[in-house]
Amino acid sequence: MSSDKKKGLLARIFASDENSDVQYEGNALLRMISYLKPYKGVCVACVFLVLVTTVLELYKPILIGNAIDFFITGDFAPGEMVRERFTGVLIAAAKYMAVLLALFIFNRRQYILLQTTGQKIIYEMRNQLFTHMESLSMRFFDLTPVGKIVTRITNDVESVNELYSNILVRLFKNSVKIIGLAVVMLLLNWKMALFSFIMVPFMTVLTVIFRKIAHTTFQMTRTKITALNTFLSENISGMKIIQIFHKEKEKHQEFCDRSEELYRVNYREILVNAIFRPSIYMVSVIALIIVIASGSYGVFHGTITIGTMYIFIQYIQTFFEPIQELADQLATLQSAIAAAEKIFTLLDEKPLIHDPEHPVVLPQIKGRIEFKHVWFAYNEEDYVLKDVSFTIEPGQKVAFVGATGAGKSSILNLIGRYYDIQKGEILIDGVNIQDMTRDQIRGAIGQVQQDVFIFTGDIKSNIRLRNDDISNKAIREASRQVNANHFIERLPNGYDEKVSERGSTFSAGQRQLLSFARTLAFDPTILILDEATANIDTETEQWIQDALEKLMAGRTTIMVAHRLSTIQHADNIIVMHHGRIRESGTHQELLEKGGIYKKLYELQKSEQA
Repeated sequence: MSSDKKKGLLARIFASDENSDVQYEGNALLRMISYLKPYKGVCVACVFLVLVTTVLELYKPILIGNAIDFFITGDFAPGEMVRERFTGVLIAAAKYMAVLLALFIFNRRQYILLQTTGQKIIYEMRNQLFTHMESLSMRFFDLTPVGKIVTRITNDVESVNELYSNILVRLFKNSVKIIGLAVVMLLLNWKMALFSFIMVPFMTVLTVIFRKIAHTTFQMTRTKITALNTFLSENISGMKIIQIFHKEKEKHQEFCDRSEELYRVNYREILVNAIFRPSIYMVSVIALIIVIASGSYGVFHGTITIGTMYIFIQYIQTFFEPIQELADQLATLQSAIAAAEKIFTLLDEKPLIHDPEHPVVLPQIKGRIEFKHVWFAYNEEDYVLKDVSFTIEPGQKVAFVGATGAGKSSILNLIGRYYDIQKGEILIDGVNIQDMTRDQIRGAIGQVQQDVFIFTGDIKSNIRLRNDDISNKAIREASRQVNANHFIERLPNGYDEKVSERGSTFSAGQRQLLSFARTLAFDPTILILDEATANIDTETEQWIQDALEKLMAGRTTIMVAHRLSTIQHADNIIVMHHGRIRESGTHQELLEKGGIYKKLYELQKSEQA
């Protein structure tokens, strides 16, 4: 690992400041609803099913109430037989069973539609997030912790899932149910209905208060989850550094502190629900007492029947049940909205690098690279490169040397257009790279870095990188040419050998050989070697040197190396110092000049001696 990367990782691991989230300023709920547009037909079907099931649920108490009034407590003629009354009860029971069966069928159909649609939307949202993340500029990843991005794509998306598969339709259903209950109760007996509605204002006030408190609470919860995931991601990646510096106890204490912060906001969330839900229940009980009292008074005075009182008792219980459900759903809705705000903040992140509307398409990139008076800074005007100009001809081998921070790696990043320059021009085959698509530029470049990233999978998948155009035969041939076959074929499963994350079971040299095979399989025109020989071990040193010669053959090659012995045969060596080109020439020419390069060369020779 380079000294810059070590410092960067140390700074992130031992940093005490927590990254604050940008607040989303739009309407997250409306934006979430917009994802339903492709599923208008499903939405209409769900609305229809909601209306039907609501009508059926309203009809159930009426069936029982009418049966009580007509066949149990009603006035009967002296000649009317008990058998006829019993038949009426059986008919009412049969109708009730038919209603229950219809409710089962409609609710099941609605559930399947909702769950299927919800999963499709979440699938699309997750893919949209990942695709958008891949389009973002490297600057975003320089500033954003990995744990935060992982939280957005996993935890936050799953929180939103509940909205599409359950909450929206249930909110609509309960709202329709409340309105339907209110209308039917007013039609049955408007005086009893008014008594039933006495507690509604109290319920409304409680719900408004809860909504405000819950939104803040769920926002805090999402932020703390993100912070904890970020902490875990960084510290697991940097575990070796933590152990080297004996910081296990300190990091454990920091984890406990962050975990306790999450515990506290979760406890606050539980406390809010623990106060609100019993309050809603108490209001509903008081409303039921009022209905029973006023209903009993009406029955004793003959203004209402027992069946009507039964209907009102059932309705008042049913009336406050959807209100309680609405309260619970509001809590879940607030959690989903809080998660959605985090997701949309990421989706609204704009890439700094854009492809032109009408790009120049070269039939074939030959590999001529030219920098014309290039100025570049990562932050505002703190320039890393200052008026840099050079030309690399097709097939030429050019090396960049200089002290740490001289701007060598920045030049490599600019060629692949991972960043855009502030001044000047960068040309490939005479065309400004800002007039070309990033895919065309990067498709022509093969880059071998010091720290090779190996993905979980097998040897083949790490060389192919999901490019189906690269056959198994091509993989074996590329591995043979760069000498990677020597260790691959000794593995128990050869090219099908399973690889753990980051290839921890391989030596640094073996990982480097895999990266050479990967690069050669893609057959780039331009080859970039960023400290590619820094991690050479004794076992693979000869193989790597031979592989490098084969890789560079016939390709424009740009090298960055601290070990000057590895670049002595370059066609041109460019010496960088504080962001400017100070010297250039062949190895022998630079030694004869007696400048910076000669001092670096002699310093390394003395260190080796």
